[in-house]
Amino acid sequence: MSRPRVVIAGLGDSGLLTATHLARRFDIVGISSKPGLVSGQELGMRISRPDDWARDYRIPFARFRRLDGIRTVHGTLTAADFGDRTVTVCEASGSVRVESYDALVISTGVRNGFWRQPRVQSIDGVDAELRSVHRRFAESDTIAVIGGGAAAVSAAANLAATWPDKRIALYHPGERALPQHHPRTWADVHRRLRRLGVEVHGGHRAEVPEGFACDEITAGPVSFSTGQPAVDADAVLWAIGRVFPNTAWLPAEVLDPAGFVRVTPELRVPEHHRVYAVGDVAATDALRSSARNRADRLLAHNIRADLTGHPDRARRYKPPRRRWGSVLGVQADGLQVFAPNGRPFRFPAWSVDSILQPWIVRRGIYGGIRNTD
Repeated sequence: MSRPRVVIAGLGDSGLLTATHLARRFDIVGISSKPGLVSGQELGMRISRPDDWARDYRIPFARFRRLDGIRTVHGTLTAADFGDRTVTVCEASGSVRVESYDALVISTGVRNGFWRQPRVQSIDGVDAELRSVHRRFAESDTIAVIGGGAAAVSAAANLAATWPDKRIALYHPGERALPQHHPRTWADVHRRLRRLGVEVHGGHRAEVPEGFACDEITAGPVSFSTGQPAVDADAVLWAIGRVFPNTAWLPAEVLDPAGFVRVTPELRVPEHHRVYAVGDVAATDALRSSARNRADRLLAHNIRADLTGHPDRARRYKPPRRRWGSVLGVQADGLQVFAPNGRPFRFPAWSVDSILQPWIVRRGIYGGIRNTD
């Protein structure tokens, strides 16, 4: 008997991890616009230390041991037919193919800034973009970072740590940045930004130019709707959290008013048999937090339960009230991680490359990553 086929639409962080949990028991087909994992995590490291970032966050699929035996399709999803249980893909070569499924996982993520885009790319194309963006910041004497979320804060801190002689300013709209984290988190991060020499300007709401999707680095000036004078900068990074779900290929009936995929607490798409969603594209809660809280393992459990005839054994996803985790990524003194209550704990610098990455991340989370393809 053939094994049930699970199509995973999107092999970013959440989709890839879901695939690793299911690959031994089911026939997995993964569809991705990139030929490897190109993570949306750690924007600050990505733009300031692209080689370090690529080592841990740009990994060809062939290097993941738990993906051995799965079939990947390099292309863009264009349609889904829940009645026929198929999805349509435009491959990188331009040809069109239809993939059938017994279960479908929607994990196509979101568009956000220049660093999270669904366009089809090769590994060489991804690397060329990394170098181009890094060069743009390296050649800029003044940098303005617009936004108050973790991506903006991380970008400002890492740029300042890499280039301490540059003038780097963070402009965020609220009284404090990181509004979705505990106040203690921002207090701690704010002190570090000051030590790094970042100019922090709260209460500055930038005016986004008409028709601009905040998906490229611009030059100043930047105007503010909150009354402050416009500021000039050689490079302006827009990280205001203007996200757009990658759901144009899906029927409107499965989407909420903002275009995200509606799900039950079990991460099932209502009224559609064996269709699921996980990650930033899934409307689990106001923070859409399933990616950040490792719901991939819960989803894999529920898919196994459904495909083996035990749907009553499904587990429910319970989102946290606040965001938590690392904000700035790996720094010279190690990796600082914040608990939901804002209390920090730190992995010392020596442990990041000797314990955290090889044992906890590569082996524990991903199940083993080869050093070469």
